[in-house]
Amino acid sequence: MTQEIIFGKRILLQLGQDILRWQRQRLTQGYWQGSQFKAEADRNAHLFITSELKAADPDTPVISEEEEFKDGQRPSRYWLIDPIDGTASWAGGYSGFVTQLALMVGARPELAVIYAPAFKQMYVAVRGRGATLNGDTLNCAIPAGRRILIDNYPEPRGIAAEAFTGLKCTGYMESGSLALKVCRVADGSADIFIKDVVVRDWDMAAPSLVIEEAGGYFSLLTGAEYVFSGSLEKLPGIVATASKAEADRVIRWYGRQREGETQ
Repeated sequence: MTQEIIFGKRILLQLGQDILRWQRQRLTQGYWQGSQFKAEADRNAHLFITSELKAADPDTPVISEEEEFKDGQRPSRYWLIDPIDGTASWAGGYSGFVTQLALMVGARPELAVIYAPAFKQMYVAVRGRGATLNGDTLNCAIPAGRRILIDNYPEPRGIAAEAFTGLKCTGYMESGSLALKVCRVADGSADIFIKDVVVRDWDMAAPSLVIEEAGGYFSLLTGAEYVFSGSLEKLPGIVATASKAEADRVIRWYGRQREGETQ
């Protein structure tokens, strides 16, 4: 796994520098495809990661957000990548975007590398060996009396607004990328991330391993384990917190909210 860590970090560090340069040069043209913002940079980033991975690890297939994959039997070992997560933030000139990859074995990630180039932050996790941020070990926990919620916007909206009040949050943090929001819980910057929309395996594989190896908790909003098999899209969303006890509290609250809506 050591070699995979080395070339995974090298690939994302180089790509991160390119993504920042493209942003500075305003090469940010794109279009909305449903709820996803697509830019030419996504495709260029995809081509860079896949070519570098195939050169470094030619026997391992690559599945990417930017390349069609028909749901079905996945390889027993493969790379799952999201070349730019938080493309809309990147295109808007904001900092909350990452590039990420996960080495999948069976139905779970075994290695995760996530790089946030605007912050010069590299998250790495290996199953059973912990998680780090720029080489420092992560060990997430919620400080007494604090409960910081994290979501996309400058202020809580939608489910985040409901959660901010219903869960008695004490603070709020904004971040664009789904993966970065989970990592912010893992590194102790935030305490709760809840999202009640479709999420996709390439968004969640790497950050789920980071937060789990940091001692936090990650699951579907039903409380079920997030399993990386079958469809690449998952409903009804996810929860990431610093502990299972806190996740259980969030999931119970969410269940009560949905029950109230159906009555």
